[in-house]
Amino acid sequence: MTISGIVAFNIDIRIMSPTGQTQTPFLSKPVKSLLFPTSISTSIQPPLAARCSSSSSVSPLDMDNGAGLSLYPLHRCKTIHLVRHAQGIHNVDGDKSYKAYMRPEFFDAHITQLGWQQIDNLRKHVHASGLSRKIELVVTSPLLRTLQTAVGVFGGEGYTTGMDVLPLMIANAGNSARAAISSLNCPPIAAVELCREHLGVHPCDKRRNISDYQFLFPAVDFSLIESDEDVLWKADIRETKEELAARGLQFLNWLWTRKEKEIAVVTHSGFLFHTLTAFGNDCHPSVKKEICTQFANCELRSIVIVDRSMVGSDSSTTNYPGKIPPGLDIPSDAVDDKSMKEEKQPVDSGPKVHENM
Repeated sequence: MTISGIVAFNIDIRIMSPTGQTQTPFLSKPVKSLLFPTSISTSIQPPLAARCSSSSSVSPLDMDNGAGLSLYPLHRCKTIHLVRHAQGIHNVDGDKSYKAYMRPEFFDAHITQLGWQQIDNLRKHVHASGLSRKIELVVTSPLLRTLQTAVGVFGGEGYTTGMDVLPLMIANAGNSARAAISSLNCPPIAAVELCREHLGVHPCDKRRNISDYQFLFPAVDFSLIESDEDVLWKADIRETKEELAARGLQFLNWLWTRKEKEIAVVTHSGFLFHTLTAFGNDCHPSVKKEICTQFANCELRSIVIVDRSMVGSDSSTTNYPGKIPPGLDIPSDAVDDKSMKEEKQPVDSGPKVHENM
């Protein structure tokens, strides 16, 4: 299966039922990655974290005894900064009545002025916390509200005519009443279909033609999207929650094909909730809640994903082989073990002499 030029891996999500039984998976292959909140496990060192996978359970007794702790090589981990888009015009009326999401005037909803204030505040946090210097790539859903959020939070400063680079966003893109945004001194931003919101029925979740976005966001990379028109959204078919969760896991596996180790993802509430709910079933309930709680508008939450199945093939950039130059390096405990073995061996005193001979 291929979605807009991206290989969609087959993944199995095993979700624990309230009785503790593993429910029937809806896909055919074990999940290849684990999720950890970075408040538990960071990418500064090889993570030592409460193990949060989607296929097994750990009893409270095991947690008390430390059985829930796991250790992974740093180069088998990626730090992902998940961001839900800022407030869109559909969120305002949708908060009052769910039926508002069916209104055609909310087609590909844009950010409200309050939403732009949320973007400005998150941008300040990203710079103050140092994330702006660490993030190597920004991946965004190709809808207007996520594109506006991505360039507003992670883009460069103001753009002026005559610059040698394309702007990330032109002035007043999507009724924003905002100045153009430069693509200087910021990570690349790429649009990917896999992290779109729940597909189908709701006009706010239908995207424009990619050619329209390319005019509004000239420096955003849309090359991973094959179709100019939106061929995934259907007016009469709503993507199921299971299909959405499976697509989310496909997206996480796609992230492993990227060379970047620290990535920001700007996406949607439904996509985040149904993707993350597959994880944390073997964690303490408070950790599960930390992973799976629904996102507020313009909330950023950092997690670590761990490759336990050699999906990623990158070698470590921080490991050092040692023994340069080479020399004798037998460890002291090995010497102790050797001495103990020698002491336990019987001493050979030569042939025995019998007195009667």
